[in-house]
Amino acid sequence: MTHAMLKGSNVPLEATTVRAVLRWTPGQGVPDVDASALLLGPGGRVRSDEDFVFYNQPRHPSGTVWRLGKKRVAEGLTDTIQTELTGVESEVGRILIVASADGVTFDRVRALRILLYDAAGTGEEALAYFDVKPETGEETALICGELYRRGEGWKFRALGEGYSNGLKGLATDFGISVDEAEAAEEPTASVPTPPTTAGPAPTTAGQPPSAPEGSRPLPPEQPAGVPAQPGYGYPPQQPPVTQPAYGYPQPTSPPVYGYPQPPATAGAAGARPGYGYPPPPTGAPDPDFRLPPQGPQFIGR
Repeated sequence: MTHAMLKGSNVPLEATTVRAVLRWTPGQGVPDVDASALLLGPGGRVRSDEDFVFYNQPRHPSGTVWRLGKKRVAEGLTDTIQTELTGVESEVGRILIVASADGVTFDRVRALRILLYDAAGTGEEALAYFDVKPETGEETALICGELYRRGEGWKFRALGEGYSNGLKGLATDFGISVDEAEAAEEPTASVPTPPTTAGPAPTTAGQPPSAPEGSRPLPPEQPAGVPAQPGYGYPPQQPPVTQPAYGYPQPTSPPVYGYPQPPATAGAAGARPGYGYPPPPTGAPDPDFRLPPQGPQFIGR
């Protein structure tokens, strides 16, 4: 017969080895739940950190308490702690069965239940079960129940006590020493200083680097002029006052019909030849001018 338990109630255990199964319904936004156990000695505290059985330390050194791990069943997901009650050291008076969600509150965990089974039995019927409900909804760790000694036997009590500071806070309350390295804040990232190497002195924006000692500074760079483009495959020359025509040097005055312009004479400055012939003489005729003697062929008949 399965006992449906209320918070604070207890049932005696006749089984020598029990399985405490945490079961919940997975879904969208539902956190993963981990089962763990704390073995408490005199004064209700652990004797050492070895009395903490969890995912990073799944088995107690005595071999009497261990974590079986997660499993998917028809009703949802489970995580299990198994305890061999007859082998537990006499110094241990209580074993807490704990559920934790990594940084997520238990108000998002649906249908969380703890079930107790006789590990030596063949039947699938649970000895007892307890529906664990958080009191505030802000809990990130819950003590679902405890196995405790009563005379020569053992009992199970339904608790449902919550912690808002997670498994770490719960374990600390019962004497587990939390690693200080985990609690320390992450160091602030700093910009590394580059190593000092021999080289030119650093410069400021817009200024050239200083010259090495014992050498003259280079003159400032001059802007490079745009090179003249060659004409018709010939290298550029110094440009004259006027550009040459068709690759030939330009005369002082432009030629007329391809002939050079004669120098200007008095009274006829700027006179131009007619049709390529030199201009006629200008000025008064020479009084001593005589025609040359003519041959007989020129004498009239």
